[in-house]
Amino acid sequence: MFLKKYYLLVIAISVFQNSVAQKQEGLNNDNVKTEKLKQVIISSVHINDSLQNAPASIGILSKKDLTQNSATDITTVINTVPGVFMQSSNFTTTRISIRGIGARTPYGTNKIRAFYGSIPLTSGNSETVIDDINLEGLNQIEIIKGPLSSNYGAGLGGAILITPQLAATDGENASISSVFGSYGLLKNNLNFSTNQKNSSLTVNYHTLKMDGWRENSAYKREGITISGELFRKQNRKLTYFSNYTYLKGFIPSSIDKEDYDNSPQSGAFTWVASKGYKEYKSTLAGLAYDFHITNNWKNATSIFVNYKDSNEPRPFDVLKQYTFATGARTQFTGNFKIGRIKNNLIAGAEYFLDNYNGTTFENLYQQNNGQGSLQGDQVTQTDQIRRFINVFSQLRSLLSEKLEIQLGLNYNKTNFELTNYLSQQASTENYSYDGIFSPQFSLLFKPSQQQTIYFSASRGFSLPATEETLTSTGSINSDIKPENGYNFELGGKFYLFNKNLYTEIALYRMEIKDLLVAKRIGDDQYEGVNAGKTLHEGIEITLKHNWQINKYFNLNSYIGSSIGNYKFKEFIDNGNDYSGNKLTGVPANKINAGIIFDTKLGIYLNADYQYTDDIPMNDANSAYSDSYSVLNLKTGYRFKILPDLTSQLAFGVNNVMNEKYASMILPNAVGFGTAQPRYYYPGLPINYYGTVSLNYLF
Repeated sequence: MFLKKYYLLVIAISVFQNSVAQKQEGLNNDNVKTEKLKQVIISSVHINDSLQNAPASIGILSKKDLTQNSATDITTVINTVPGVFMQSSNFTTTRISIRGIGARTPYGTNKIRAFYGSIPLTSGNSETVIDDINLEGLNQIEIIKGPLSSNYGAGLGGAILITPQLAATDGENASISSVFGSYGLLKNNLNFSTNQKNSSLTVNYHTLKMDGWRENSAYKREGITISGELFRKQNRKLTYFSNYTYLKGFIPSSIDKEDYDNSPQSGAFTWVASKGYKEYKSTLAGLAYDFHITNNWKNATSIFVNYKDSNEPRPFDVLKQYTFATGARTQFTGNFKIGRIKNNLIAGAEYFLDNYNGTTFENLYQQNNGQGSLQGDQVTQTDQIRRFINVFSQLRSLLSEKLEIQLGLNYNKTNFELTNYLSQQASTENYSYDGIFSPQFSLLFKPSQQQTIYFSASRGFSLPATEETLTSTGSINSDIKPENGYNFELGGKFYLFNKNLYTEIALYRMEIKDLLVAKRIGDDQYEGVNAGKTLHEGIEITLKHNWQINKYFNLNSYIGSSIGNYKFKEFIDNGNDYSGNKLTGVPANKINAGIIFDTKLGIYLNADYQYTDDIPMNDANSAYSDSYSVLNLKTGYRFKILPDLTSQLAFGVNNVMNEKYASMILPNAVGFGTAQPRYYYPGLPINYYGTVSLNYLF
């Protein structure tokens, strides 16, 4: 039934867009200036700078996309990309999966590498956190789907590249904005930038707080980002960027089916009683120097530090974690000819060193007279030093004006040192994985400058997280191996109707072996095992259309959809054979659509819609979350107060239909004793927000 509705929807939209384009071609009014869809530029790390010439499926989120909604929650934005599914509960608990990769992770995101500029956001224990970054301080986000980026480590799920905002206009610019809304939502944002001949500076400061709609769900965050360029000349520049974040978010945790149906605003009893929360301070900073060696060759070299100090009182313990990471990356880019064949080459290396310390203490909240968590005696302490090196290269050969091939290779070598402190006795173990080679091959055919067809084959891998490398006694689990798999993809990218319609389609198939499975050994405690194979295959479609109605009105529309088949190919766990079952924690089908209506008067209207299919909540497929649809609306007015002073007023409604849905589920939740499994993190009911902003150009 869903597939039938989906195909009817795609056909209807295609017919609508064709008719719109035909009408647009017939406009002969000289006063109408038709606005074309622009060629999308991707980051310089790729072997070419055009999305059209990239033989891969890459989701691009521009600054306009990032601030389309309330600019407070990145989840809504990420979910507009087909094949990408981000679940979120109260900002503090999130999970991103790409094409089903990473869906079974109990808490957080792994199997995906993320970068802020050239600084890795993925820690040494394979955890990735991007939800604490201020959207208003970013320029663009790129989501590379699948292990197609040999330059960024050939991760199974892919890579997320986040580009901080640099000064875009000459002179000085200052802006201030505030967002206020339901459940005590308040965000303030200050931004200042200056752009001179040889240097630039951008400073962004924000605060965000929310009382929360569930028990024990208050949230507070503040951060400052500083970025810019120095010594900027025609052939060289030094880029700097740093970000500091402080966050404290209380955790309501997941609830069972009965509470979800009858009192979704409630939190898990033990988390409410202990007033559990997550609190941390994080700092990341980096320098990147780009320079031309010759007219045909250039180098980009960067160094970085990433520091995080966190405290998380949980009902079963108090976890304190400290991470300090350093690293460097260098990349050479050049072009040369062999006979008549033009070639582009990227080659480089990345070194990463991560020092991690995790300590747990007793939580004596039951003896604290209702005051919440109380730290007791130390229970465990673990130190881990993880090092890895990525060596990468990618070659692009233009065999003709219409045909090119790309070859890539990534080599990863990872080793770590683990020290456990038990009963005041320290034991140290060293371990390393075999070196992993990840090749990539792509073929790209361009019938015209506005049409591209590509095929790619690539291998990727995913390293176990720190917890997955340990046994229940805290020693290294030498039986654990990285997951790995091959991805095959066929796709096309097409500009049509005089560049007023952009269409992208991708078909993919990936099989993963040595599947990492988190086996539950206690209350929210897990141990990793390699337990089988999974199959990931599907189709993704993107349509973007621009319609310049007349000189006063413009309409942009988009639709992104993904149909997936994610299942266990071979999987036996604790004697249970789940082979053939649907993969846990991810919907097979998802649709996003939206319209943006702009007027010359400065009045605009946005609408975005998301349909999410039902989600298997356990490996046995005996429990599913319901499918749901969420509609968001926003209207606003942009106007000038003075020639150099502009303002914007906006009002928005999220979840207009007040849909009851699970914004996140806990895969394979287990009920202890007579308790029911706590699968559900309830999503926000209907909520409202308003925005006020001022921008002054000096």
